[in-house]
Amino acid sequence: MTRVSFHFNVPHRLGYACRLLRKATRQNARVTVTGTAAALSELDRALWTFEATEFVPHVMVRHGEAIPERQRDTPVCLVESLAGALHHDVLLNLGAEPPAGFESFERLVEIVSTDDGDRAAARARWKHYASRGYQIEKHEVEG
Repeated sequence: MTRVSFHFNVPHRLGYACRLLRKATRQNARVTVTGTAAALSELDRALWTFEATEFVPHVMVRHGEAIPERQRDTPVCLVESLAGALHHDVLLNLGAEPPAGFESFERLVEIVSTDDGDRAAARARWKHYASRGYQIEKHEVEG
């Protein structure tokens, strides 16, 4: 069964996602990130610029595109739909809704900011996962 974890009170969601992805790639994890096209584009830009001396290898897969063979080993894959997912180890959800097909991943991570709208959407996602019997880990982010 998929392990679900929520990271609450994140002051800057995009920066936190970048640091989380950097840590995951350092540990040789393979991560799929899903969300809206706008959120993924913003993350794509942030992954190029958030740290001056580092790069988090990633590939953006737009809806309906095929991934070139040479990019299939890229550890981070940004997708609007999980149908385009290369990896099924870790899923990072940047969307407001539970992603369709999340149960095919070993682990699901939800990042929740301090924004009231984001927190309300996260509560709905939490209820969705809990009602289906998923055990949920809660992480409070400090500062």
